[in-house]
Amino acid sequence: MLNTPPSITPAISFRATCARALLYILIIGAMMQGVLWETGLPEKIRFSEVGFTESMQTLWLLISCLLLIYARQVLGGLPRVTLLMFGLLGAALIREQDAFLDAYVFDGAWQTLVTLLLLPILYCVLRQRHAFVREFEEFVESFAFGLFAAGFLCTFAFSRLYGRSEMWEALLAERYVRVFKDAAEEVTELFGYTLLMFAMVELVLWIRRRQASSQ
Repeated sequence: MLNTPPSITPAISFRATCARALLYILIIGAMMQGVLWETGLPEKIRFSEVGFTESMQTLWLLISCLLLIYARQVLGGLPRVTLLMFGLLGAALIREQDAFLDAYVFDGAWQTLVTLLLLPILYCVLRQRHAFVREFEEFVESFAFGLFAAGFLCTFAFSRLYGRSEMWEALLAERYVRVFKDAAEEVTELFGYTLLMFAMVELVLWIRRRQASSQ
């Protein structure tokens, strides 16, 4: 029986990991200070499309998409997995611009753009599904995947449930004001996008470590 050589495990520097963890904490702290500042703005601006929170959501998604392009096109790592993640985060980035697109392009523009983005990506991934599964099995063991999964669940599951009007109306009763519901949903969603952005940073570093270890 042939012995299968052990897979190459990229070395992870404890000092570098602690430094990144500290940086992530500082980013979250600064971000939440921005959210606190936003609470003092006029009510029509707070947690709206032009407010701090939603602007940061757009920024984190844009950075995440750029990091995925770098990981795929420059580093050449996990080309199918990064393509699918780019489709998901790119669709979220387009969705965050729905008010602008509906007002200045045409009503329903964001749905059209998301469809044009996702359909060819899903076709490519399904066509190469066996290679995708092999890449995913490698990626799922990384710290980047853990952050990605946490960010995905926080953004697309928890924030939607936590921001339900029914819950806030029942909780606040006659004191209910929509801004409470908006703040809860948008800030939770922002934290999810922050985790997704951190995941893309870790993904790029993980790919670079793997490539360095294989040389």
